[in-house]
Amino acid sequence: MDFALARRMMVDGQVRTRDVFDTNLLAAMAEIPRERFVPPEQAALAYLDRNIPLTAQGSRCLLQPMVLAHLLQAADIAEGEHVLDVGCATGYTAAVSARLAGTVVALEEDRKLAAFARRTLGELAPQVKLVEGPLQAGWPDLGPYDVIVVEGAAEVIPPALFAQLKDGGRLVTIDGVRPGAKAAVYCSVKGEISFRPLIEAAAPILPGFAKPPAFVF
Repeated sequence: MDFALARRMMVDGQVRTRDVFDTNLLAAMAEIPRERFVPPEQAALAYLDRNIPLTAQGSRCLLQPMVLAHLLQAADIAEGEHVLDVGCATGYTAAVSARLAGTVVALEEDRKLAAFARRTLGELAPQVKLVEGPLQAGWPDLGPYDVIVVEGAAEVIPPALFAQLKDGGRLVTIDGVRPGAKAAVYCSVKGEISFRPLIEAAAPILPGFAKPPAFVF
């Protein structure tokens, strides 16, 4: 398979044509070999216009290229900014973000995914710092952050993550589950959080980001 051609077709056919116009982001997605961030037997699927499952139970995935592009465009990552990638999985988003930001911290709690990310990022984006721990706790030791990317769906955003945003910081995620889930951006200004929906999107709920079960009498 010609992965360079597939990558160019992904950017030109799936991303650029769907209102993603950030030239730095488009260039980063055109350069990062997405096929390296899935198991080798799934490499031919890496550029499909959908989420790519990364675990047997389908609970974690590589986000659909167009959805990820909208999230990162809304995050508006600038050179020199500090980014936390929550639920980095195999590290693709962290690698793309590293082309845009000053520093990237990639957080993962699944040991197998973290091991995969450590190997691949070590080769393709060694400047990314990979850390392991509960996703909902974020990584305050290296915060605060200009941008937090939550790589999956969230029914609730743990307060600990908002607390790790700088003033003017942005958090992007997929808000809710189908039907009606949307990619969204939250902004923190002087301790107040605002919310803006982006596009329809869907992904598995990240561990620690589901609503607690309702008590039934």
